[in-house]
Amino acid sequence: MTDTTLPAPYLFGYRKYWAQRFGIAPLLPMTRAEMDGLGWDSCDIILVTGDAYIDHPSFGMALIGRLLEAQGFRVGILSQPDWTSAADFKALGRPNLFFGVTGGNMDSMVNRYTSDKKIRSNDAYTPDGVAGKRPDRAVNVYSHRCREAFKDVPVIIGGIEASLRRIAHYDYWSDTVRKSVLLDAKADLLVYGNAERQIVEIAHRLANGETIGQLTGIRGTAHFVKDIPEGFAVKDSTDIDKPGALMPPVNPYQEEPACELKPDAPTDSRLDAGESAIRFDKLLLRSQRAKTVLRLPAYEAVKDDPVLYAHASRVMHAETNPGNARPLIQQHGNRQVWLNPPPIPLTTKEMDGVFDLPYSRLPHSYYGTANVPAFEMIQHSVNIMRGCFGGCTFCSITEHEGRIIQSRSEDSIIREIEAIRDTSPNFTGHISDLGGPTANMYRLACKDEKIEAACRKPSCVYPGICPNLNTDHTPLIKLYRRARALPGIKRIFIASGLRYDLAVESPEYVKELVTHHVGGYLKIAPEHTEQGPLSKMMKPGMGTYDRFKEMFDKYSKEAGKEQYLIPYFIAAHPGTTDTDMLNLALWLKRNGFRADQVQAFLPSPMATATAMYHSGKDTLHKVNHKAPDIYIPKSVKQRRLHKAFLRYHDPKNWPMLREALKDMGRADLIGNGKHHLIPSFQPKGTVPITGKTQAFKTKYTGLDNQKAGKGKVYGGSKGKGR
Repeated sequence: MTDTTLPAPYLFGYRKYWAQRFGIAPLLPMTRAEMDGLGWDSCDIILVTGDAYIDHPSFGMALIGRLLEAQGFRVGILSQPDWTSAADFKALGRPNLFFGVTGGNMDSMVNRYTSDKKIRSNDAYTPDGVAGKRPDRAVNVYSHRCREAFKDVPVIIGGIEASLRRIAHYDYWSDTVRKSVLLDAKADLLVYGNAERQIVEIAHRLANGETIGQLTGIRGTAHFVKDIPEGFAVKDSTDIDKPGALMPPVNPYQEEPACELKPDAPTDSRLDAGESAIRFDKLLLRSQRAKTVLRLPAYEAVKDDPVLYAHASRVMHAETNPGNARPLIQQHGNRQVWLNPPPIPLTTKEMDGVFDLPYSRLPHSYYGTANVPAFEMIQHSVNIMRGCFGGCTFCSITEHEGRIIQSRSEDSIIREIEAIRDTSPNFTGHISDLGGPTANMYRLACKDEKIEAACRKPSCVYPGICPNLNTDHTPLIKLYRRARALPGIKRIFIASGLRYDLAVESPEYVKELVTHHVGGYLKIAPEHTEQGPLSKMMKPGMGTYDRFKEMFDKYSKEAGKEQYLIPYFIAAHPGTTDTDMLNLALWLKRNGFRADQVQAFLPSPMATATAMYHSGKDTLHKVNHKAPDIYIPKSVKQRRLHKAFLRYHDPKNWPMLREALKDMGRADLIGNGKHHLIPSFQPKGTVPITGKTQAFKTKYTGLDNQKAGKGKVYGGSKGKGR
């Protein structure tokens, strides 16, 4: 096994593979004819993706493909192959090293189904938005077809779909706990998280003659093991997070103080003998931790016991800091899945190298004039960072990208803006976004690397901002000013979701943002107004929202601009009662907000809130079978009611809301006055539909701003970077 305590090798420091002599491909080939034009007789690596191939760093397969090309390998792309047979998987021939398989930028199930399990009518990652171009659970299906096409070629799975299914996981669409995708896909190796370090090491080691079975110690990967490797001790996960006595910790998941190390701790030379012994013991403990694997409850146990599932989820989330994470192992029948610790985050120099690769930033010519909606949205946006330390329980960003922020240099970002300006055929001078998972975590990090490496908190900003977190927005302000001063750049917008609890720590940043980078509306995501659901989401209270709104309004007025906030909210999140949703609806009405699009909670695999949804327990605290249940709105009727509260102004929802308000003893909110939530009448033209939904067909499309006479902002709850 690889020594996981060693620093990661420089991403671009490997000796290039001999095929570098073929040079850089204008576009990675998708056909044999393109391979012939490049002088290739074969591909070293073939990447299979459920997305259209857009040669842009926002698309995972393009980024990984160009990175492997920079290492000297010949990389082909199979984009949205016909999965009904193995024919398309043979189109580029047999890869010399491996197949790399991903479902695409989105989980294939999230991509195809709504939170109500209805089939979506379009797919933003497909030419002309056509739906149905990828199978359900695409990673599994593509992997099987790769194996069918060339059964002796290693199959490596990755991307967000594989990443979030790396251990036994709750599957919302089948309402079951499924095995690790490594088994279901019958793959050789699983890469989780951002894959740059792992995939480059894998490619070079296979090219140097190692077999896929020898690649067993690479951070950020999961694989099968027959026996516990020599030198590793096994610790049962219930020893560190016993699903027994109720002893809620101060900080979720903490088995020891998060910030045990102090920035001003004395150096070893100033320690007396006793203190030296303590420091030695701590170093010994950390050394032992690196050689300790935690055994999670077996798949067979967690699939039948939601509380054990919640326990496994808690332990897995506690082992996500690259600085202190231990390997995990989980039995699946007669096989054992070994999960190595997360990869070491990329340095700024490495991030620059990845984003400075020679992307054309265009769809592959194979698609002709077809429009790929996702490309239209991001073609003039720039990703400045990755990762998120927010820890929102419903979000999968942290599980996939990690909570340590990886930022590009200012120069690299400026080079990309200039490239967009100079090469994009339809650029009009407007950059649509400078952001990432969030708008304003650029260069934010723990004040001390030792503290960061020791920390076991799932969030740096909940229940309040950690005193060890640097919240200085000065580098981001500097970047904004330099970017908008570039010749040919008319306007730069910020479209990524803003973390407003951080923004209020820097009034100068809020002023800069509001004065120059808001296009009339700014998305933010309070997610709810009530403390019950907010505490299950690990989101700040509305007091922080009020502080930010005050700043936003003040600086908008000073800039002479009429601008509005768009707050996004989630319906039917674990811990949300009908009364919580009623109070949220009343808040929306008082503040004049009318949500245009709303989203119910979708239990994505491996999210903390998904463990709550499945177990019915508050998994932010230790759980056992006697722990009190939390309210989980699971039924179709309940989820629709919660969404209806968010759209209280829509006449189609009024019959359902009238019935609910009467049942709740709040019939006083039904009437035709300003203080009522919904009227007692139905508009003309409505035709009731009998049945459980209590919905109404109507020609009436809802109140607009002018008819309402108040509330100029429409919102939703599917914003980025919550």
